[in-house]
Amino acid sequence: MLQLKKELEGEELFSDEKEAEKKLKEYFELKKEIEEFEEIEKKLKSISSIEEINFLNKKIIQKKQEKLFVGKYDKNDAILQITAGAGGLDAQDWVVLLKEMYEKFAQKNGFKVEILDISYGRGIGPQGRIGIKSCTMEIKGKYAFGLLKNEKGVHRLIRISPFSPQKLRHTSFAKVDILPKIEEKEIKILPKDLKIDFLKASGHGGQYVNKRMSAVRITHLPTGLVVSCQSERSQLQNKERAMEILYSKLIMLKEKEKESEIEKIKVKKEASFSNQIRSYIFDPYKLVKDHRTKVEERDVEKVLEGNLEKFIEAQIFSQK
Repeated sequence: MLQLKKELEGEELFSDEKEAEKKLKEYFELKKEIEEFEEIEKKLKSISSIEEINFLNKKIIQKKQEKLFVGKYDKNDAILQITAGAGGLDAQDWVVLLKEMYEKFAQKNGFKVEILDISYGRGIGPQGRIGIKSCTMEIKGKYAFGLLKNEKGVHRLIRISPFSPQKLRHTSFAKVDILPKIEEKEIKILPKDLKIDFLKASGHGGQYVNKRMSAVRITHLPTGLVVSCQSERSQLQNKERAMEILYSKLIMLKEKEKESEIEKIKVKKEASFSNQIRSYIFDPYKLVKDHRTKVEERDVEKVLEGNLEKFIEAQIFSQK
C-alpha cells in the first residue's frame, strides 16, 4: 500500500495515462479493502445482537473467499451466457429459470445485472413465462467472475413437463458460459476479420420495444466466435458492447492456448447428459446435486431463488 502510494505521488507516472489509471484503480481497491477490514474489526469490539454476529460472520466468510480468488481476472465483472440445449420447450423454459436464478444471486451479493442480448423462443410456460433460446447478461461487481466462473457447464433439469399433456417427466438441458469482462486491450482485432450484421432487437415488449434495427451480431471469422448485443438504443453502442464480449472471448481463448488446452475449446460440448455439472430434480424426488463436488441440496426452490453459496464455496475450496 505504501509503495503504491509512493508510485502515485511520482510525477513520471502521469506521463503514461493508461498506467496511471491502472495504478489509481489498484490503489482505491486496496484502500477500500483495508477500510472494510477496519470496519469489521471495529464492529467485532461492539457486538450487541445476534443479527450483528450473523452479519459479521457472513462478511468474514466473504473476505475468506476473496483471498482464494487469485486468478488473473477473478476481480472482474462477469459476462454470463445461458443457451438452451436438448429438451425443446422445456429447455427454453429452463433458460428462463436459470436466468432468474443468477439475477437473484447477483442481487443477494450486491451486484448489478444488465441484459445485453436475449433471443426468445416459442411457447408459454408456467405462470405465463415466455421461453428463451439464449440470454447474455453482464454481472457487475467486485469478484463477480471469481464467484461465478465455476458455474460454467451444462445444467440439467428433471421435472414433470408443463408442456406435456400426459404429465410426463422430461429431462432438459441448458449450457452456461462465464467470461470475465476485460478492460485492458492485450490483443488487436482486425476489421477484416469481422462480419457485422445489424438486426431487429427481439422481444415481447418492455426494454426491447421500438429499437428497430439496433441489434448487432459480430462474427470473428478466424475463430468462428459469434457475439451479439441489443441492450442499447443505437447500433454504435450495441456494436461497442458486442466488441467487449468478443474481446473477452478471444482473451480467454488465448489463455487456454497458453495452458495447452486449445482442443478443449475447439471441441464444442453439446448441452446433453454426459457433460452436466449439476442436476436440478423436481420428480420423483426433490434434489439439486453438483456432480463435481457431490454437494447436495433438497430444497430446489431455495436454490432457484439464488442461494448458490454452498455449491460455489464447495467448488472454490475443492480447487485449493
